Parts: sequence; C-alpha cells; structure tokens
Amino acid sequence: MKTALFIAASTVLLILACAGIATPGQPFTATPPLPITVMAAASLSEAFQELGSQFEAQHPGVRLEFNFAGSQQLAQQLAQGAAADVFASADQEQMDVAVQAGRVGDGSARIFAHNQLAVIYPANNPAGLLELPDLARPGLKLVLAASEVPAGRYSLQMLEKASLDPAFPPSYKQDVLKNVVSYESNVKAVLTKVALGEADAGIVYISDAYDQVGQLPIPAALNVTASYPIAALQDSPQSGLAQAFVDLVLSPEGQQVLVKYGFIPLIH
Repeated sequence: MKTALFIAASTVLLILACAGIATPGQPFTATPPLPITVMAAASLSEAFQELGSQFEAQHPGVRLEFNFAGSQQLAQQLAQGAAADVFASADQEQMDVAVQAGRVGDGSARIFAHNQLAVIYPANNPAGLLELPDLARPGLKLVLAASEVPAGRYSLQMLEKASLDPAFPPSYKQDVLKNVVSYESNVKAVLTKVALGEADAGIVYISDAYDQVGQLPIPAALNVTASYPIAALQDSPQSGLAQAFVDLVLSPEGQQVLVKYGFIPLIH
C-alpha cells in the first residue's frame, strides 16, 4: 500500500514538473525558450535571420520566430489582430496601416535601412539582356511584384521615370508592362521565378540580386529608393524584448549585417 502511494505521489510531482507548475518548496520558473514574433518584409529574410541568431545569443532563453512575407500581407494580418511583437516593413505605407489599426504607436516607427531596385535575369541570360530598353522588347517574359507590394509599386515608379526620360520612348512603361507574365505576392517570389528560368527578367531589390542570377543595374536617375521602417508593437506582451530587437537592428552592429546583405545603411 505504501509503495503504491509513493508511486502515485511521484507521478503527480513528475507531471507538475513537466508542466512547469511549481511544486511545494520550489519556485515557479518559466520554461524557455520565450518566443518573440517578428513580422518582416520578405526582402529582409536573410539579414534578419542572422540578426535573430545574434539576438538569441545575447538573450539566452529567448527564441526569435519570423514571419516573412509581402509587407502588405503582414500589415493586413496585424490589422486583423495577428499576434506579434515587432513589425518591419519595406515601406511607410504599410507601417501606416499598422498604426491606423492601433498596433503601432503613432511616431514610434524608425527608418532602419534603404534599398534600391535592380533588373535580374537567369544566369544564362536567355533573352540576351544588355540594357534597360531591352525590357520593352516584344516577347520578353517579365515578372514583377504586384502593385500592392512595395517592390511592385517601386518598379512601376521606376518605369514611369524612364518613360519621362528622353532616352526612352514615351510608351516605354506601357510596352514593358505588356511583357509581364505574372505579378507575384512578394519580391522573393520574383527572384525565385527568374532564378529557375521561368522568366527572362524581373525587377527586385539590389539586396535580392544574388549569384544565381545576372543583374542589370538601373541608373541612379531612374532608380527608386525604398525606406524600411521598424517598430515594436505597442500591445506586445514582451515589449522590452521587442524594443531590444529594434535597437539591435538600429545599432552599428545591426547596420553592418544589413550592409552584408546589400542594404543601404543609416550608419556609414
């Protein structure tokens, strides 16, 4: 009988311990890791994953959980009540959506990096692209981010600039858009289609133009500079840690990581 009672008591204590519930004489301790959710523009994937590893090393027991997607998708998720701690957008417009939804405090977002556009093509350059006017060549297969995606909107602005430039025909933007075979939900999807040879060209951020694709630079006079804002969500249950990640991104160390992945930093 005593043996049975001892086994039962031991089993209860084991269950309580596994559940993280305090047992008599023992203080309650939270079971790590503590998750911090960061919603970030798809173009930030590689840079933020490295920054996440640094942050976790600096904060033992904390785990960064990333949600990378088009900024417009993330802003809508936040407006619909999705739980998160930090939001990093590829433009101010989508950050404003989060502000209007009450998720980000008005005036709390900070610009942490800039980016610009580049035309990319498969490594073997099947269309023989040499210069920007080639994008208007009939039959070319072009992929762009959708117009509601920051990268897509910036691409349209670049094409509009070119159409107003005497070096290009007035119909340049219209002629280029005739070659679009698909509009993607984020800039990484554009990169993937071009890298796989499913399109002759695409327009992405310079930070996305990796070795697996060729790059056609866009002259500074025609390019568009993207500004990236970041903010800790004001309803984050871990506001201190959320702000600590924002601070890391803004720090000289964080800026060095962003430069490594092709972003234009705030600190030179």
